Amino acid sequence: MSILSEEELSRLYRVRKTVLEMLNDRGYLVGEFEIKMSKQEFLQKYGENMKREDLVILKAKCNNDSEQMYVFFPKGAKFGVEEMRPYTERMIKEKVFQAIFVIQQILTSCARSLISEVSTNLHLEIFQEIELLVNVKDHVLVPVHHPLTPEEKKSLLEQYTVKESQLPRIQITDPIARYYGLKRGQIVKIIRPSETAGHYVTYRCVA
Repeated sequence: MSILSEEELSRLYRVRKTVLEMLNDRGYLVGEFEIKMSKQEFLQKYGENMKREDLVILKAKCNNDSEQMYVFFPKGAKFGVEEMRPYTERMIKEKVFQAIFVIQQILTSCARSLISEVSTNLHLEIFQEIELLVNVKDHVLVPVHHPLTPEEKKSLLEQYTVKESQLPRIQITDPIARYYGLKRGQIVKIIRPSETAGHYVTYRCVA
C-alpha cells in the first residue's frame, strides 16, 4: 500500500471540501460541519495512512432521498475502462445512477466512450483534482449563478414570451455549468454587480 505524501493529503483535503460545497450547492444534504472540517479533523477522521478510496461520498437530495449521488476518488493515476467498470457495476447494483469521479489525470478516450455507452442508465461526471483545488464559484470574477427549476424556467419563458433558443448561451463545458451539473436546456439566472442599479440580472440557456 502506498502512503500518501503530505502534499497529497493537503490536496485531497482541499478537493474534498470543494466537492462537498458543490454537492451542497446542487441541493444535496451536506452537513455544515463536513464543509467546515479542519485539516486536522480531516486527518483524524480518515487517518494519515488513508487511501483515496476511503474518501467515497454518498449523498441524497434534500427533497428526495431516492435521488442519490456518489463521489469516487479512484486510486490509480490512469483511469480507463478497466478502472471504471467496477464503479459502474457497483452503482447499478446499489441503484445509484449518478456519480462524480475525481481523477488524478486526464480520462482515457476509451473511458469516455464507456461513459457515452452507459449514459442512458448512468449519469457520470469527471473532474480532475486540479480543477477542484479552488471553488470556481468563489472566484472574484464569477458572478452569482442560480440554476432555475423547471417551474421557474416555464414561468420565465411565459413572462417574457421568449423561447429558450432566443436566450444567450452558456456552454455545458463551462466551468460554472460543470460545477452545478447543468444539463442542456436548463436556464441559469446570473446576478452581476452594477454601479448604478446595485445589480443586474441576465439569463442564459445551457447549450
